[in-house]
This record gives sequence, structure tokens and C-alpha cells, in this order.
Amino acid sequence: MIHATAGAGHRKAAEAIHHGLIARQVAGAAIIDALDYTSPFFRFGYSKGYEFMVGEMPTFWAAFFALTDQTWFLPVFRTVRRIYNGVNTAPLEKFLKQEKFDRIVITHFLSAEVCGYLKRTGQIASKLVVVVTDFDVHKIWLIDGVDEYCVASEYTKKRLMALGVEASRITVTGIPLDEKFTKARDKKATRKKLGLDPDAFTVLISTSSFGFGPIEQLAEYLQQLQLIVICGNNRELRQRMEAKANPRHKICAFVDNMEEMLTASDVMVTKPGGLSVTEALANNLPMVFFSAIPGQEAGNVRVLAANGIGLSGMPLRDLASEVLGLSASPAALNAAREKTKALAKPNSVGDIISRLV
Repeated sequence: MIHATAGAGHRKAAEAIHHGLIARQVAGAAIIDALDYTSPFFRFGYSKGYEFMVGEMPTFWAAFFALTDQTWFLPVFRTVRRIYNGVNTAPLEKFLKQEKFDRIVITHFLSAEVCGYLKRTGQIASKLVVVVTDFDVHKIWLIDGVDEYCVASEYTKKRLMALGVEASRITVTGIPLDEKFTKARDKKATRKKLGLDPDAFTVLISTSSFGFGPIEQLAEYLQQLQLIVICGNNRELRQRMEAKANPRHKICAFVDNMEEMLTASDVMVTKPGGLSVTEALANNLPMVFFSAIPGQEAGNVRVLAANGIGLSGMPLRDLASEVLGLSASPAALNAAREKTKALAKPNSVGDIISRLV
């Protein structure tokens, strides 16, 4: 498995498959971060540059995302990308040629480009399986040399087919989700374990690993509800939230028991990243979205909305009102939960592994 640390989602997807292989006692499974095999300058710029652009320059990121998704621009972009990656990922290319893996599972487009080049030029003979970690597809995922794409939904498959990928090379597996998220847990018992009121309607507010978004304002609008607030790696946000000392609000930094947080919750208010959405779907949680990153997350919102899932695109106060409405109407809550079942793929890891072994 190869991922790249540019946001947490690509890593979590790779880890989910890796954990699944270990649980099934499949020998020879390895997981790497592609950026560990690049120059320090490239590694810093790739991860921190992405964080800076989506956090501080979203308009620029939206323009870049749109430009690189244009068919007419692809030949130029692919040429520049190959030269740039070729210079900066030479250690990764050397590693892959030395190891001679039978199969390479890729959850980030950087590694897909590098592996596709090596495959096309006969430098590796590995089967290349690319796992697309969003519900929509940017053309950056289109790589000659890929043997199979594993995708989130039928919409994702149709989108790839429209871009010229043969149906025989696309499998709808769902985005890989660590199997700990699919284990049955008692909601009230989990709330007690987390120090929450077991009988209170509970909302999970989860920002990205970067800690972006209007979390404090949302929590203020929902102050009368029991909240779990995940602040990610934003220490300042967590400290400000803790200083307010609302006894109904559980404030957390980046957590490693997200599966319990989801079990304890009735609704999830989140950024629409592919992995966050997948985790919520597996728990049949209605979703409310804020601060979608232009491009990939906006695409996720669009696909989910077409399936009647998620609320977005309205002022924060109105979003909060929708959550309050769900808290007051068991019928509306159940109806929203039912809609999540259409896209939920709780067996995603097993389905992907079946393509590998």
C-alpha cells in the first residue's frame, strides 16, 4: 500500500487495507508513505503546501483544481508533472524497482503517476490497483498503466467510464474503511464509556485533521445539545473550546477512537472529505457539511446530494437549525438515516482484498 501524507484520508484508506490484510494473515503486506521517499523540500512543500492552499488560499486552489481537470490542459499538465515527479521521487522509483512487488495498492494520485510511469516503461511488472478516495473523480487520477480502479459508488464508476476507462477495469468497492468502524456497539453503553449522557441526542462535529472550519460558531448555535467536538491538530481551537467549559460538550483533539465517537452520535456535522463521509455512512449517520474544500470535497457534496444525503450550502445558523430539527423529530432522523444505506459500503476492505489475493 502506498499513500501520501497530504491530509489524513489517503493514509487512513491505505491503513484500512493494510490492517485488513494483517487480520486475514496475508503475508508480505507493507505500507509506505510515498513522501518518505522524496527530497525533504518536496516532502515539506507537498504536505504543507496543500494545507496552506486549502486553508488560506481556497480560491487559488479551486482555480488550480479546475484547470488541471480540463481535457485540453491534460497534455501540458502530464508532461510537467512527469518531469517534476521524476526529479523529486527518484528514491521512490528506486525502491519500487528494487522490491519488485507483485501488487501495489495506491491511495494517492502522486504514487499512481509514478507507478504508472514505471509500469508503462517496463521498469516494474506489478499489478497496479488504484483506490479513488473521493466520490467524484478528478482527471489527475487517470493514469495509463493502471490495471484496476476501486471506487466509491456507481456514480464514481460511471464518471470514470465517461473519462475513457473501460468498465472491466473498475470495481465498486466503496472507499476502504477500517473494519473497526463496522463492529456492532451499543450506543448508550458507548456514550457512558465516553462520559456522556446516555439518553441525550448527540451531535458529532468533526473538522479535518488540519482543524479548519467554523467549529466555535457551530457549537454556539448548538450549545443546548450534547456535542462531541473533534478539533484535529488545531491546538488553539481546542484550547478556546475547552475554555468555554460547556458541560454538555466533549472537546477532543485528534482521536484514535473515532469509531466510538460515531457510535455515540445521532448526527455528524463535518467537512465532506471522502473518508469522513465513508465513516459516517457505515454508521448510518445523517450528515451536515460545512467548509467544503473547493474541488474534491465539493464533488463529494454533489454526489451525496444526488442520493438525498447531507445538507450544505446554507448559512451556519440554518445548518444548525436543520440539526435542531432532526433532534426534535425521530421520524425525520430515521428517514435521513435510511438514505445513507444506499451508499454505505461497510465491506469495502474485504471487497478490495478479494481483488488482491
